[in-house]
Amino acid sequence: MDTGCKYDALMFDFDGVICDSVDVKTQAFKALYEHHGPDIWQAVVRYHHDHGGISRYEKIRHYERLVHGTEPDQKTVNKLAGKFSDLVVQKVVESDYIEGALEALQQTSTYLSLYVVSGTPEDELRHIVQARGLSGFFDGIYGSPRLKHDIISSVLDEHGFSPSRCLMIGDAMTDYSAAQETFLDFLGVLSGGVNPFPAGTQVVQNLTALSAALVQGQGIEGNKNEV
Repeated sequence: MDTGCKYDALMFDFDGVICDSVDVKTQAFKALYEHHGPDIWQAVVRYHHDHGGISRYEKIRHYERLVHGTEPDQKTVNKLAGKFSDLVVQKVVESDYIEGALEALQQTSTYLSLYVVSGTPEDELRHIVQARGLSGFFDGIYGSPRLKHDIISSVLDEHGFSPSRCLMIGDAMTDYSAAQETFLDFLGVLSGGVNPFPAGTQVVQNLTALSAALVQGQGIEGNKNEV
């Protein structure tokens, strides 16, 4: 079927792109650190917002250095990451979709290969995707501890995709940077209302028009107008 689409594969971040779950994780980090007082938990929340897509383990290491002034041991990091997981998993399963996301998956999965490329631990991510009934849309579901650019490189190598025929869709600079490092086109989703991306980056508020734009053969890279 000739759809006129310039892509063979789409790489989706998850929180803030498919599910409206960014605030769930914000509140979980706050809950972990609010007993240290407002200066600490507010710094924790700011760092979380400014470093979207980074592994929770890396964030927790940063927070522990902030609180204690020393490098945390792995046992402490794992314990806090476990508490974080307990706080977020079911809430992410129950969170709303980003507007248009489910329809975009339903439509694009009929003619493209779809992948999740997330900073969430991979086992947890796969559980969430399965619990939401989304597994059938994706050819691969990948998370941390691998970095996003490593995941994308592996997908390209394994399936023989040309980078110029793949699109990364994300809401954070980690997604943008991963696309840049692997030579993919990039589409930014501004579901949180803030644009963290360099000038000239193609952005959308949600995914309501994604499939139609792709089928019409519209490009992404360098287009400042919203899809």
